[in-house]
Amino acid sequence: MTGRVPPTTIAVGSDYDVVIGSGVLGGVADLLGPDVARVLVVHPPTLPELTARVAAGLEARGVVVHLAEVPDAEAAKTATVVAELWGQLGRAGFTRTDAVVGVGGGTVTDLAGFVAASWLRGVRVVQVPTTLLGMVDAAVGGKTGINTAEGKNLVGAFHPPAGVLCDVDVLETLPQADLAAGLAEVVKCGFIADPVILELVESAVAADPAVARSAANPHLRELIERAVRVKAEVVAADLKESSLREILNYGHTFGHAIEQVERYTWRHGEAISVGMVYVAELARLAGHLTGPDGDALVARHRSVLESLGLPTRYSAGRWDELLTAMRRDKKSRGSTLRFVVLDGLAQPARLVGPDDVLLQAAYGLVSRAGQGRAH
Repeated sequence: MTGRVPPTTIAVGSDYDVVIGSGVLGGVADLLGPDVARVLVVHPPTLPELTARVAAGLEARGVVVHLAEVPDAEAAKTATVVAELWGQLGRAGFTRTDAVVGVGGGTVTDLAGFVAASWLRGVRVVQVPTTLLGMVDAAVGGKTGINTAEGKNLVGAFHPPAGVLCDVDVLETLPQADLAAGLAEVVKCGFIADPVILELVESAVAADPAVARSAANPHLRELIERAVRVKAEVVAADLKESSLREILNYGHTFGHAIEQVERYTWRHGEAISVGMVYVAELARLAGHLTGPDGDALVARHRSVLESLGLPTRYSAGRWDELLTAMRRDKKSRGSTLRFVVLDGLAQPARLVGPDDVLLQAAYGLVSRAGQGRAH
């Protein structure tokens, strides 16, 4: 009888570890450290059983647990919710040796991280992402934030967690559309740094497209580990997104604009999928991707993402709204737009201040069919 594969631990520099495995939820207390007396567990209303398991594991180690249920999805990431959590921490007398634990998708880990960063100028936080997107993106890297009416994640702080715990078993109940959206961020890591990711996705799709976009994907744990390694290496070299870390934003400038224009009714990964195709077309128009190899790489964006059921086109007639949203993006410098592009597979580069004619031409190439979501 074959035993369970032991967890994989990926170090993010010397700051913290990301633990990936099956049945690892009991390890939250180990990541927090021995001196934590109280923990605020921030969670959405949709995960009562998982939250109870995390809380029970902490209580078994003598930790006093305070539960904080927050709204689901982007509705959690508001100043009002943050203020409510600050109030709960204050009433419970949380000190700098106490901690916050975020249990949920990327919105919860973003929120929990920001609350931890801002309470007493910073207390420990352990993230327990329960979605694929959270595991490979939001929970890893120490970027925290909330939304305002003017845009997504415009208020936030860099606050590395004490640890991240990714239990792949929880993905078995994740809706397929949410898992596919998380795979968009995994695919992004393939294009910017680790082409083996693309090969694993393509081989899984060739064997069975339905399985490839589900938790039954035989490569899913390896895909998670590879994506986390990409992010861990970049984050360790550039904690505060001053240079190298910007490559992790591949596809995000246009993707975030879609999210804002659609009032966050699109899943993040769906918007980033279109954003990657957009920036691939932009790179070709700007001369970063040339010749047959460049054409093939642009086509590979579409083929890989569409094989996972992700959209690669966006509605025509929305250019003015999208451009306005992009100019408000936090990655812009003044009025100058910045894009991460590719010079080739796993060869990221920067495109600063491209002409508006090129920007609109690339939009035309992702909106010619006049489609919205291509599901």
